[in-house]
Amino acid sequence: MFLGVDVGGTKIAVGVVDPAGQVVWREQRSTHRHGTAEEVFAVVAGLVGTALARYDVEAVGVGSAGPVDIPNGTVSPLNIPAWRGFPLRARVAEVVGLPVVLAGDGPCMALGEHWVGAGRGASDMVGLVVSTGVGGGLVHGGRLFGGRTGNAGHIGHVVVEPDGDPCSCGGRGCVEIVASGPNLVRWARARGWSAPGDADAAHLAAAARHGDEIALAAFTRAGRAVGLAIAGTAALCDLELAVVGGGVAQAGDLLFDPIRATVAEYATMDFTRGTVVVPAALGGNAGIVGAAALVARG
Repeated sequence: MFLGVDVGGTKIAVGVVDPAGQVVWREQRSTHRHGTAEEVFAVVAGLVGTALARYDVEAVGVGSAGPVDIPNGTVSPLNIPAWRGFPLRARVAEVVGLPVVLAGDGPCMALGEHWVGAGRGASDMVGLVVSTGVGGGLVHGGRLFGGRTGNAGHIGHVVVEPDGDPCSCGGRGCVEIVASGPNLVRWARARGWSAPGDADAAHLAAAARHGDEIALAAFTRAGRAVGLAIAGTAALCDLELAVVGGGVAQAGDLLFDPIRATVAEYATMDFTRGTVVVPAALGGNAGIVGAAALVARG
């Protein structure tokens, strides 16, 4: 058995995964993202401790929101302000007393989908998580490609609107500032979409399905941004497949239709024209399975 830890800005999930890539146990908690560094880590440690009390595991994989610094084992998630250069790999190792491998949450999603999800059999693919933020990861030659620091495939910060809104990363017009759930809602509200204060991307999708023109425009804009990033990544990395998951992707064709139309419009060279876009298959377990794959598959 292998332990997978998935640390995101909204939730922290921990699961026990068998050698076939099946999740046999999982729990999750709110990230407590605005707490202190130790308060956030206490959520991780508590979930890991619960898992270890129930199962004997061989090793632990950790996927974290980024940026990450794999050589140093530290993380600085944009959406967890208290973690800057936080030594997550070493801290988890202290708790478990086992080998720990760290990667970004986007790469873990891609690796999980490649192992037992929608990317099975693909040699070269990108995985995207379109949710509170937008993350991604690359599989090349059937193996996870992390690059120099482990942040390769961070497709959420590809610029698609050079004169667009400022992004939390310090840039402008990134995919994340266009297509992430909170930014979808923000853009729609600024253009007159009327909804309760707690409305999220799911409410916006419901409005779009009922014909709300602003909501429809928000998803068309988001899908185009994601499609532009996929088309560019396909040209750069010679991909055959893009797997798109995350909460916003639950909107289905509202998001996927403009993604596919944009990829078809811009991925026009012989080697990019066949790039296929499919929904992720593992849902909320993708990050856990991918984190476990870091240690289960080597």
